[in-house]
Amino acid sequence: MRSGPYTVVFVSAIAIVCSLLLSTAATLLRDRQDQNEALSKKENILKAFGVTKKMDGAAIDMFFTDHVELFAIDLEGNIDAEVDAAQLDMEAEDKKTEASSRRYPIYRCTIENEVIYCVPIIGRGLWSKLYGYLSLESDLNTVKGITFYKHGETPGLGAEIEKDWFQDNFLGKTINDQTGTFVSIEVVKGRAVDAYAGNEEKLSHAVDGISGATITSRGVTKMLHEDLTKYVPYFKKLEAN
Repeated sequence: MRSGPYTVVFVSAIAIVCSLLLSTAATLLRDRQDQNEALSKKENILKAFGVTKKMDGAAIDMFFTDHVELFAIDLEGNIDAEVDAAQLDMEAEDKKTEASSRRYPIYRCTIENEVIYCVPIIGRGLWSKLYGYLSLESDLNTVKGITFYKHGETPGLGAEIEKDWFQDNFLGKTINDQTGTFVSIEVVKGRAVDAYAGNEEKLSHAVDGISGATITSRGVTKMLHEDLTKYVPYFKKLEAN
């Protein structure tokens, strides 16, 4: 039998060695992790744009170079060419005391003369932050697509936001009412056709909720309204032109 001090020293040495190995591996793999995360975001943006063709990393980068523009706007709907939109953190921008200093990224994709706009959406679900993208067709009103690329919601419940059946509900929905006023999109409890039976106007801005995930559904509703509101002035300026 080994002595007590020997056991303590041995276990401590093993812990230190393992910590050093893990730390070294994390450092060495950081660049690859960042690249994979950036690629995942681009894949989700493409999905929001409605691009379903399977592409490798190089092809995705080429597509963005040829078809996608990224720029920053302020809350008055003006483009700020002096800001590097790729470096913007929406959560950090939201925390700025002066609203006039906040800048938000927006993607513009041109495919065969069709212009599509895509914006990041971030909100709170039941257990985690929800991160995704939503795109609008050239009318700046009709949803082209929506994706969620990171969350920590419960599998089989809130995590259903990442499934096609939920995201497909948004296709063709509109964010403005018949007068052109922004109303966003609501995730209802149950089925939208039941919640707004006979009311086509309300139905055009509502999607089916997730059974057993009421708080997550409410979180998606809130995040869509709050984040799309930031881009409404820019959309209105485009419409005016």
